[in-house]
Amino acid sequence: MSIGVLLVTHGKLGHHLLDTLTDMMDQLPLATDVLEVRRVQAHEVLINQGRKMIERLDSGDGVLILTDAFGSTPSNIANKLAVAQRVLVIAGVNLPMLVRIFNYPRLSLEDMARSAVEGGARGIILCPPTS
Repeated sequence: MSIGVLLVTHGKLGHHLLDTLTDMMDQLPLATDVLEVRRVQAHEVLINQGRKMIERLDSGDGVLILTDAFGSTPSNIANKLAVAQRVLVIAGVNLPMLVRIFNYPRLSLEDMARSAVEGGARGIILCPPTS
């Protein structure tokens, strides 16, 4: 068994992140899916789609939901999906976070969530100006 990963993002952002990660890693070791959120969609429809995705992704160890901007529509939908057992939500998804998750696929749900947040935060750096 392993953790499933669900990205709940604005538009195609989740697909773009996963495409980039697949180019980097060749193959993703965790079951993964993307729930695209668009302004014109009914929230209840998206929540129902998300529930079905979680059922498909959860092989018994849980699902980690990653969303882009805390407080946004995708984030609100993700948090509504987290009422299920063994589901955690992290807002602020970025590429370093995904690299961390997919490089350590055997972690427990809680450890993976902590590792993802740490990896995502360490990937945010104010770069010094070049001369």
